[in-house]
Amino acid sequence: MNVGFVSLGCSKNLVDTEMMIGLFKSKKFNIVNDPKEADIIIVNTCGFIEKAKEEAINTLLEMAEYKKDKCKYLIATGCLVERYKNELIKEMPEVDGFIKYSDYDTLWNQIEHIINKNENIKNHSEEEKLDFQKRTITTGNNYAYIRIADGCNNFCTFCAIPYIRGRFKSRTEEDILNEVKTIASQGIREFIIIAQDTTKYGTDIYGESKLAELLHKISQIDGVEWIRFLYSYPETITDDLIEEVKNNDKICKYFDIPMQHISDPVLKKMNRKSTEQSTKLLIEKLRTEIPNVIIRSTLMVGFPGETETDFEKLYNFVKWAKFDKLGCFTYSKEEGTAAEKMPGQIKSSVKKERYNKIMKLQKEVSKENLKKHIGNSYKVLIEDAIVKEDNKAYFIGRTYMDVPEIDGYVYIEINDENKDKIELNTFTKCKITKTDDYDLYGEIVY
Repeated sequence: MNVGFVSLGCSKNLVDTEMMIGLFKSKKFNIVNDPKEADIIIVNTCGFIEKAKEEAINTLLEMAEYKKDKCKYLIATGCLVERYKNELIKEMPEVDGFIKYSDYDTLWNQIEHIINKNENIKNHSEEEKLDFQKRTITTGNNYAYIRIADGCNNFCTFCAIPYIRGRFKSRTEEDILNEVKTIASQGIREFIIIAQDTTKYGTDIYGESKLAELLHKISQIDGVEWIRFLYSYPETITDDLIEEVKNNDKICKYFDIPMQHISDPVLKKMNRKSTEQSTKLLIEKLRTEIPNVIIRSTLMVGFPGETETDFEKLYNFVKWAKFDKLGCFTYSKEEGTAAEKMPGQIKSSVKKERYNKIMKLQKEVSKENLKKHIGNSYKVLIEDAIVKEDNKAYFIGRTYMDVPEIDGYVYIEINDENKDKIELNTFTKCKITKTDDYDLYGEIVY
């Protein structure tokens, strides 16, 4: 049978999808990219916020159309199913099976049950469970995500993740290193370390954070050239971690820190552990300790009770911090969270207005930040070649400053001098010559 996959949501969910693909491959199924060719379509859903739920439902309905032709089975997995399986069974008869995240240990049993309609499900061996070592990387030849832990203990009042993915649980160091070795042996050069709360890695099984130690060991594996880590909570960024990033040439000088807000009253309502003072001290420390460090953050506007004063403080914080990269979200009321029933819910129009103000400001901040790179030379990973709107052909690459599919790119115009000297999926040195709002333009340094 042919099997097609649709992976929705975050990179952590994508890792589950890649393990599912590996499991189906081990069972000699054919993996196809075109749903028209699929006998089985599996949609790995996200249920984090309202927009993600809507996308998941719409995708399932879209995939259900293929059952009029070749597709025999449509299966939903993942976070939306974890939260709403019973409701989905009632509302979506088009879907042949729903598999919750918490039931992934018996995923293959359930797949067989759906396909064979066999009530007598037998126990299967460990080889028939999802396995990090047998993942099929779907992100191309350059990078792979490494999920070092799952779940979360923070219980931010706006977030449903602990109720969906459970409590924080680290993988063993040995298991992670074996996975990196396996993927590095396939020629992957960049490893992006992820978890719901990356900086707490190891606290549950080793009694203390082991992220710095883990990054160091990953950097010693043959074939590893770039390492990044995302989702670092500000209060758990240790001096050891800062020193490791500072002194290890293979670790990108890049901190992704979801700060959410800067006003202490809002942070307290969010059940965040950081404060305005601790956050500002951290930013100053990172920039003092690590020259040319890139700081990315995500902020939330419109949280219940956020006053004009709170928002003004956030706006001025963005002016002060001059983030290299910034994402902003409007608060979304999530079922089952503490914030859902908080007084002072903000109107959608106000949330949107505040969001637009922050992003307009950040656009100007980004333009000014990028101009500082003109004349500097950087190591660039060349990933593709395209023709842009100006009808010129460009190689596209990324520096240490750019996370794939989140941040910007470096564009290098293709000419007679460089067209035969640059290969895709290789590193080259590039001098920055100009910038726009979010991207860099450069030329090869020979």
